[in-house]
Amino acid sequence: MTDAYNPPDTPLDVLHEDMHLVILNKPAGLLSVPGKGDHLADCLLTRVEAAFPTALLVHRLDRDTSGVMVFALTPHAQRHLGLQFEKRQVKKTYVARVFGRLEPRKGTVDLPLIVDWPNRPRQMVCHDTGKPAQTDWRVTRYDDGETRVRLMPRTGRSHQLRVHMQALGHPILGDPFYAEGDARDGYDRLMLHSEELRLRHPDGGVGMAFKAKAPF
Repeated sequence: MTDAYNPPDTPLDVLHEDMHLVILNKPAGLLSVPGKGDHLADCLLTRVEAAFPTALLVHRLDRDTSGVMVFALTPHAQRHLGLQFEKRQVKKTYVARVFGRLEPRKGTVDLPLIVDWPNRPRQMVCHDTGKPAQTDWRVTRYDDGETRVRLMPRTGRSHQLRVHMQALGHPILGDPFYAEGDARDGYDRLMLHSEELRLRHPDGGVGMAFKAKAPF
């Protein structure tokens, strides 16, 4: 999964569109924005721009993560939505399958994160220089050797959910960066999906929720 970039050739999965924004269900394995080099040019942003020429980036999901993403269709909408993310007013819910039996059934991880420079894009916990990061979790099911869990990040640090689950001793299954051995091998993708986004519409401020069911 960390080797050659081979993004899925699937049509756009549009969950909602209006004059101000478009909501999509991003497939796993597709970059949100272009990477460095022509071989990393294909991404959700360029695909969205082909269908919605005025589309503007608001936030990102990791390449290996699937699920709900919002794009603005006007500069006003981009500013409005960007401020909601900045002020942590957007509520995000993820579904993950993690290694082992996560207990208790709910809790909060509060561990500061910083980039692991020699090994970037990996992130790591650092109590001295890390930026604050908090994730709430709630177990939904225990299976054989794994746990299905909902993750609600309070902050939006890079790789936050992945590092926080690893720090608990329960890495997300199929994670090429933070899982090892049985937790990583034998999975065709990272078992992390952005299930729901709750935000205020940039035209009028009405609260809206957009959902996409996890494909695993």
